[in-house]
Amino acid sequence: MPDSFAPVPRGDEILDQIRGTFAEKGFDGASMQDLARAAGMSVGNFYRYFLSKGAIVEAIVRRDLESVERDFAAVVSSENPMARLREILRYRIEVKLCEEDAPLWAEITAMAHRNPEIGAVCDRMEAEIRAAFLGIFARVTGLPPAEAERRFAAHAAFLVMLVRAWALDWPQKRAGALELKSLLLRTIDTTLDEVARCDANRLP
Repeated sequence: MPDSFAPVPRGDEILDQIRGTFAEKGFDGASMQDLARAAGMSVGNFYRYFLSKGAIVEAIVRRDLESVERDFAAVVSSENPMARLREILRYRIEVKLCEEDAPLWAEITAMAHRNPEIGAVCDRMEAEIRAAFLGIFARVTGLPPAEAERRFAAHAAFLVMLVRAWALDWPQKRAGALELKSLLLRTIDTTLDEVARCDANRLP
């Protein structure tokens, strides 16, 4: 199956230009003409890069997944992986999903429930993130990967669920958002603490 978007250098530039339009008008409200206009090109030329709105969302998800993968690679190579993971999760919640990408990811997350194509793309992204969490947990605890998955699959899924819920609700626009964000971060810390307390050398 061919890629949904052309692998050309201009592609990333176009994604940057149209993210705001997607976030403002939504998946259904933003026409290909709107998106082409935001990218500063004709509709015909725009179709050379993206054949559909679904392809655009897939490209956005793929690119953001690449960013997440770079973050996880930094965690794995860190002298203190768990501390580095906490820093990255805090940054994504406090900055990426508050100041930068909240409207866009709220739209994508909601869209995934309505559109099977987008839902499948987001499911693959979340599966890869869960697997990356489990790889980090195996390293931190010293457990074999299979045992780490058995013990901490729910922890990895719960962390993904928390971040997804924050993106979907975009609660920072509501009263009491600071308290809610603080509770979310404490919950993440508690979940990671449970993993960190597991020591393979002390297991029966």
